[in-house]
Amino acid sequence: MTVQYEFGNRFGPADSPVEWRRAEGFTDYPVALAAMQARVAAIREGTAGPLVWLVEHPPLYTAGTSASPADLRAPDRFPTFAAGRGGQWTYHGPGQRTAYVMLDLAQPPGARPRPRDVRDYVDSLEEWLIRTLARFGVRGERRQGRVGIWVADRARGTEAKIAAIGVRVTRWVTWHGVALNVAPDLAHFSGIVPCGISEHGVTSLAALGVHATMDAADAALRAAWDEVFGSAT
Repeated sequence: MTVQYEFGNRFGPADSPVEWRRAEGFTDYPVALAAMQARVAAIREGTAGPLVWLVEHPPLYTAGTSASPADLRAPDRFPTFAAGRGGQWTYHGPGQRTAYVMLDLAQPPGARPRPRDVRDYVDSLEEWLIRTLARFGVRGERRQGRVGIWVADRARGTEAKIAAIGVRVTRWVTWHGVALNVAPDLAHFSGIVPCGISEHGVTSLAALGVHATMDAADAALRAAWDEVFGSAT
């Protein structure tokens, strides 16, 4: 029997091919993992459809399957969790919007990603974040060999990560997803080497002078999703 979880309030049009839900308050990480696992099982069984779940976590660090123990610089600062997703160390906390995406890649609900194409799925997530940032006048960019979305300061020759991506695919059903830095405490990232990259920093919309609310970020994510993933018809 599949366990049922309450994912929060519906967000966006009810007739969307992908269900959107937004959790209120802070969601504990073990609760999020259990809820995603239950939904993935239900999607595989055909008893539930695709879901984008918007959450905000209390401060914590998560380790992906490639995480090095040496990259956890402050092990006693915040709770740490083994995420089971790809990637390395990531911070989650207040002011950061995490979007967990659960889709059946064998039968995608929209025009993207291509069926059973994990690379195209990750590329689609990147494009989704880039278009979301563009709505705030921020140019997000890809970097060869680095997962996530980056913002360049060409005048100074520096760059920083503004959004992280970490996914897992179980029998062609995706889970985990993306994390967009809206207005988190950037000092909290100093307890880890984010995604194993020490030579570049992290930034946020707020640090770039964009004072967006979480509601505004959610609306931008929702609108950009339709542009990227489109409709299957």
